[in-house]
Order: sequence, then structure tokens, then C-alpha cells
Amino acid sequence: MSAMRHIAVIDIGKTNAKVALVDLATLSEIALRRMSNAPVRQAPYPHHDVEALWTFILDSLAGLNREQRIDAISITTHGATGTLVDAAGELVLPVLDYEFDGPDRLAADYDAIRPPFAETGTPRLPLGLNLGAQFFWQQKSFPAAFAKAAAMLMYPQYWALRLTGVAANEVTSLGCHTDLWNPWKADFSSLVDRLGWRDLMAPVRPAKDRLGPILPALAARTGIDPRTPVFCGLHDSNASLLPHLLSDAPPFSVVSTGTWVVSMAVGGKQIVLDAARDTLVNVSALGNPVPSARFMGGREFSVLTEGHPDNWTEEDVGAVLAQKTLLLPSTQQGSGPFPHHAAIWLDADGMNSGQRFAAISFYLALITATCLDLIGADGPTTVEGPFARNRLFVGMLAASTARAVVASEAATGTSIGAALLATDRATAHGKGERMEPPTDPAWVNYVSAWRAAVEAQG
Repeated sequence: MSAMRHIAVIDIGKTNAKVALVDLATLSEIALRRMSNAPVRQAPYPHHDVEALWTFILDSLAGLNREQRIDAISITTHGATGTLVDAAGELVLPVLDYEFDGPDRLAADYDAIRPPFAETGTPRLPLGLNLGAQFFWQQKSFPAAFAKAAAMLMYPQYWALRLTGVAANEVTSLGCHTDLWNPWKADFSSLVDRLGWRDLMAPVRPAKDRLGPILPALAARTGIDPRTPVFCGLHDSNASLLPHLLSDAPPFSVVSTGTWVVSMAVGGKQIVLDAARDTLVNVSALGNPVPSARFMGGREFSVLTEGHPDNWTEEDVGAVLAQKTLLLPSTQQGSGPFPHHAAIWLDADGMNSGQRFAAISFYLALITATCLDLIGADGPTTVEGPFARNRLFVGMLAASTARAVVASEAATGTSIGAALLATDRATAHGKGERMEPPTDPAWVNYVSAWRAAVEAQG
């Protein structure tokens, strides 16, 4: 095959699944397919509809390839998700939805054996947000099915297995608050050995490894050249980080936005992470520990803005700043930097839709700034994903960090990073508008008022 230029990126997010075609010559998306990704709420527990996703993936690959020949395929997915497959590569149990509370029923037993934060950089999280807790619950609840498992795979590599027939694992997903990985030793954690899972873990391979060509039957189904390589793939937030690791000089930070808002600091201030505030250690595609923090900002945005269109005016923004209409954390409890705070509105009487949208955008920016503070972020911040298109979020993030913020132009920040697995180039990519902190003191005063109100919450 000729040099690779057009990379199809399978991007499975918690809310939406996408297949993007990325042009490596311009580092831009030139085509995109999308579908909603709601879990199936049926026995034996809420789970991902992998067959619907598989049909969508194959149909999208076929459609994109008809428009422009696909040279390679890369994969990125949300974290906190893994699969158990038998020797034939078939699932022995459905792929559990991490928002299911089943693992909490064995929380005491799991807490007694999970490694400490100092070993894994993984905070103790509720529901199935610690992948180790998911696998533990599945093993105890479905022992006969679990016993049929021949391999444990992280979610990107499950799709790679279906595309190539090759089983693998990879560090960005293993290191994503799973309890399964020791980022300091670059090896599985003590939990994996304690539970006898090491032999189940598929071999760990770099994200940019070519696992193999697409399977012949899939090449026939999609019209893709049967020699088309499939890359191992990586966790979505780390895909957003990768272009910056290849092109930016530290210190800098990246905020990857989607269902989750994940902040990652590179070359920042030395700081002790607070596990109780949803900070963690991610592992980059280059294999290095990355201080990170997160909250469910995309979910909060969807809930808070439902029925309230984005029709704000400058007058609305001025009114919110002047009146100091504040939304205090947290509308999505149990995670983030304020996991036990209950949301409350202050000075919100008579608020119209535009003012409400502005106050919500400011709230999300201020939570993000808190996350950045908790991980010692320094230097400019780049926002990837949907929030990059929200000027009010970007402006308030600049105001609350007192540092420049760059709004990425990519519609799906993860797809560019995932596509870069197919090249050794470290070319800087087009980033978008750079916003300096606002000079109007009303913005700084708003930040101070919000922080004082949060502190008063206790």
C-alpha cells in the first residue's frame, strides 16, 4: 500500500459513538459518522449494545471508504470499561455499563483487597468506575461464565480483536482509574496477581502497534483493502493529549471534554494529588504518568441545559457577571472535585434562558479550573471536544486560571490523536483561537464570588 494519509478512527464515547476520517496531511477531520450510544437496560445487568455498535462501525467504514479510500484504522474509547472473552474471542459476559451500581454491593469486600492510591494512582470511585471492581463483581456474581474467560481486554482492544483477530491490551486504558496498573513500575498492580488475573490479561502492546490487517471477511463486507492495518488503539482522553505531547513544549495542560471533562497536566507544578477529590494518575500513550482530574461535565451540561437553548447575548453575560448569578457544585454527585456537595443556585431569580446558559457555562469552567489547580497545571490550557466551541466556557476558564486558553478546532479532539498512531510525524496541528484572560474586572470578581460561595458550603 502507498503511504498512509486517510485514517478511519473508531471513537466509542459514553454518550455517542463516532467514526471519523482524518486526513494526516492536514490533521483534520474530513468526514464523520455518529450514533447515540445508550446502554441496554436488560438482564443480566445494564450493558453496552456491542452488536449495534459493530453494525454502525462496519456500515460507517464502508460508507467512508466509498467516499475516500481508508488507509488505516485506529480506535479510541471511553475508559472504565473492559471485556471478558473466550478462546474464540466471543464475550462470556455482556460489557458492563460503568454507571451500574452492582459493583457497589461488594464494595466492602473489594475495598479490603484493592491496592492503595500510592501504588496505582487510582482513587476509589463509586459504581463501576474502577474497572477492577467491575471484574471482581462479575467474577463473584457469575463464576461459571467468568471461568470461561480466556482473556481480559480493555475496551479499545476489544474492537481491535474483532477487526483483526489479535488480542492485546494497552497502557492508557489499563492506567485509567482501573486499580489494575502500577504506572510507576509500568506493570500490572498487586490486585491482578492477588486475584489470579495476570494469565488472563492479553499481552500489553504500545498504542501505535499494528495488530494486523483487517480480517478478510470484514474487508469484503466494507470494501476496504484487505491489507489495511489496524492499530492497537488507546483511551479517549489520552488520545486528546497525544497531539500535544508530540508538538507542545511543557508546561501545558489539556482539557478533554465529552461526557467526562478530563484535565491533564504536563510539566506542571509538583503537587500531592488528593484521591478524595477525583484526581488520579493517567498513563499517556508514551507510557508516562500524567496527573489528571475529572468530573462529569458533559452529563451536567446536558441535564442543566435541557429545554434551554444556546441563545445568550452579551447583555445576558453582563447581567450574570454583575448580579453574580452563581451555580454551585455539584449537580452530578459522587465524582469530581466536590463529590459530596449539593448543587444550589444563588441570585438566580428572574433569570432568562440566555442568562441561565451563561451561568451554567461559567459553572463548568470554574469546576474545570478547580481540577486544573488540583493537578498543579501551569502554562496554556487547550480545550478539546464540544466545550471548545462554547466561548463563555473558554473565557471563564481563562479568567479563573489567569492563563491563556486555546479552543481546539477539531470537532472530535480524540480522533486526531488516535489517527496520529499511524504516523511518526510530530507536526504541530492547527489549534484554533487563543483566548487570553479577560481584562474586565467583572470576570475576576465573579470568580472570587464563586470560590467564596463554594468555600462557605464547607
